[in-house]
Amino acid sequence: MSLIVEDGTGLAGAESYASVAAADARCASLGVASWAALAEAAKEIALRKAAIFMATYRTRWAGRRMYQHQALDWPRYGVKVDEFYVLSTIVPLDVVNACIDLAARAGSGEDLMPDLDTGSNVIKKDKVGPLETEFFQNTTDVRERFTAVDTLLTPYIGTVGGSNSIRLVRG
Repeated sequence: MSLIVEDGTGLAGAESYASVAAADARCASLGVASWAALAEAAKEIALRKAAIFMATYRTRWAGRRMYQHQALDWPRYGVKVDEFYVLSTIVPLDVVNACIDLAARAGSGEDLMPDLDTGSNVIKKDKVGPLETEFFQNTTDVRERFTAVDTLLTPYIGTVGGSNSIRLVRG
């Protein structure tokens, strides 16, 4: 099945922000050799998984989706980066690159959205007198975080018209 890439028109069937060719070029320029070794079908699957993960930003993106029935969160309108509006007919390069970086991780076998271990109240130590019980501490984060991806996407996170936040200006 051929990968359907969002082209800035708000495709109802879009599955990825990036094409295999764009991912090949970025991974080659960054020296991600494991990406080149993947078959075309595996690359498409990894790009789909990356786009699915990027939906975790849905409530934080700045601006609004262009069309009610578009499959992905971009294109958007009302997004400002460095005091300039982002065209509502494109997917910004940083969003495309974030998708590719996540796809490279998925292609190497990393689970972008693992199930959370919320702990099972396993007793670490139990002492009968004078009654002491100690449980193992749950160290699982709420969701997977990818610092490099978050850095790429920070300018597009809601400070103008999105993410339940408003911009305040003091007079």
